[in-house]
Amino acid sequence: MFKKNSNLKRILTGVSAAVLTLSMTCMNALAEEATEIDLHAGAAAVMNGTAQDGQQELFAGAALYMNTDMAEFAVADPDLAESDAEEEAENADIVMANVKDAVNVRVEPSEEADTAGKLYKNCGGTVLERRDGWTLLESGELTGWTKDDYLLFGEEAAALRSEVGAYKATSKTDALRVRKEANEEAGVYTLLELGESMTVMEELDGWVSVQVDDDTVGYVSADYVDVAFIVETGKTNEQIQKEEEEKKKKELSQNRGAVSVDVSDVTLLAALIQCEAGNESYEGKLAVGAVVMNRVRSGSYPNSVNGVIMAKGQFPPAANGKVAAVVASGPSASCVEAAQAAINGSTNVGGATHFRASGAAQGIVIGNHVFW
Repeated sequence: MFKKNSNLKRILTGVSAAVLTLSMTCMNALAEEATEIDLHAGAAAVMNGTAQDGQQELFAGAALYMNTDMAEFAVADPDLAESDAEEEAENADIVMANVKDAVNVRVEPSEEADTAGKLYKNCGGTVLERRDGWTLLESGELTGWTKDDYLLFGEEAAALRSEVGAYKATSKTDALRVRKEANEEAGVYTLLELGESMTVMEELDGWVSVQVDDDTVGYVSADYVDVAFIVETGKTNEQIQKEEEEKKKKELSQNRGAVSVDVSDVTLLAALIQCEAGNESYEGKLAVGAVVMNRVRSGSYPNSVNGVIMAKGQFPPAANGKVAAVVASGPSASCVEAAQAAINGSTNVGGATHFRASGAAQGIVIGNHVFW
């Protein structure tokens, strides 16, 4: 998972080779001359031209060793050179965003070109082409051009990638159990959907430990996950829009709290839902029920289901007798289900208190109605 510092290794290799060479030369010279050699004096003798013939090579080597950068003694290491080449080639393809928030990725290398998406802080990708201060990059599903001013390349990009990336275990199946211990009989913390990921803590024998939350570590079967080093990627305009819609939908679906009612109120609300949205999907039925319950909670309308539904001029089916007829015959099961869910706080229209037939009115459109 970690790469050795090739520059440090090269220097140490050179130093070791230089010391070894010098030591061997000294040993040979000592054997031939049978006398102690003073390297400093020898170096001076070489410079003054007074060294004997047998001492020239040794003294020259000593002087060179004392006055030359040790890196020059590096011995060629084929494995090291190959490792360096592979690392440089790998780093050449890496690109990372160098921004505080996000930068636009465009369809052409021009600030006037349309945007294809955004590259966010700590997001990375692969360099496809570089041209006139712009880089064509691929990041997840996003491909496009970004100015070099907002990017990091080479060793800088590789360093940031190592810092912000993490090993992730991505589920290869639906409803993958994240267990409390590394065995099939252990309890379950949660389930991972297909394609969902968690940060890897450790790879074990047949299991992978993952970070469930800040204080919890769980275990997933290694057979059902792909483990890989992952860096966040950019997003296309379509992905950004979809996420915004999902976020908005989630906010609109936040439970608003249950209201205590009588059984008769459930039937009354279900009857109104059937009259207003009997031919709609369950979502359409729930939306009508949520509007009624939002009024009950608001303080601006009567504080009961009966009071809201029967208020003058509000719901025509209640005024013309259709609601009463449905109450008498019994509303459908799906309308009763939607009514009970709305009473329990479920909503898909947030706090909307009005609806009408969809048309020019602005709001949340569900089926044939718009809610606001």
